[in-house]
Amino acid sequence: MRRTLALSAVPACAAALLLTGCSGGADAAPKDTEPPAVPAGVTVQASSATSAHVMWERAADAEGVAGYEVFQRGARVKALPAAKTMVDVESLTPGTAYEFTVRAKDAAGNLSAPSKAVSVTTPQPKPDDRRPPSVPGAPRGTVESSRAVTLSWRAAEDDTGVTAYDVYQEDSRIHSVPGTATSARVEGLRPGQVYSFTVRARDAADNSSPDSAVVDLTTRQGPGGDAPTAPTGLTATPGKGEVVLRWTPPETGGPVTEHQLYLNGKFATTIVWGGEPPAGQAAYTFAVSDPPGTRYSVKIRAKLPDGAWGDFSAQRTVVIPPGA
Repeated sequence: MRRTLALSAVPACAAALLLTGCSGGADAAPKDTEPPAVPAGVTVQASSATSAHVMWERAADAEGVAGYEVFQRGARVKALPAAKTMVDVESLTPGTAYEFTVRAKDAAGNLSAPSKAVSVTTPQPKPDDRRPPSVPGAPRGTVESSRAVTLSWRAAEDDTGVTAYDVYQEDSRIHSVPGTATSARVEGLRPGQVYSFTVRARDAADNSSPDSAVVDLTTRQGPGGDAPTAPTGLTATPGKGEVVLRWTPPETGGPVTEHQLYLNGKFATTIVWGGEPPAGQAAYTFAVSDPPGTRYSVKIRAKLPDGAWGDFSAQRTVVIPPGA
């Protein structure tokens, strides 16, 4: 896997202007120095003995919020795109008090003041607790708008008590609520899309129940349609024992950290970046051992911030050349 960096030339000021310096002129846009509003409605709950779920309301900014940062006693523990207003903080210590704040960040890098600090204490797990909770029962769903749904279910049972319910969308955990809740509002969805939700119960020892029954919901169609979610500019170049793919991930309002690769119409592998995803064009190389003349059809799709898989890219056909 290789990262491709796009470089652009920057024009220099003419020599005659060196005495006065470079200037954007009278029409240059003023620099954005105004920070976003402070995120409100911050809540935190202990999802288990080693994790906490932090949520907040969307913040406002004159130029638009670009993301959020979550802090634990002044130390940043999570950075998230603007589409996310909740996160699970893992690897905590059982029976320990924690304090979280949230700050909004705009495209110019301005950070809001910290939100009101919210405290939580992780519970102590029961020793040798390996029994998971029962399955949440009778899940149902209601479409609230083009970007939000509400799910409800019957409470699960556990010998030590349910500490959290986790909402999954296509095998990705996208939301959590306290073990005392039997409903959840899921936001940040896309208009006119089909979503398949399941719910799992979790106890303090991080034992999770099996999935509930599936709830399929279609969000309302938004005005003007949706932004494209398919990767663009896909190319497939054969080489000696390999094929190199390059493409541009879709604009999703947040980083795209996973893609699925399909060969000849079938799922082949998941492409995952362990750190920051590549900026601009992405690249991936996969090995081939078939003889020259073998043809492959290749397409990819991206995992979006809401946990759904986007549309497929255009399909490309590549033929292994002689001597490869």
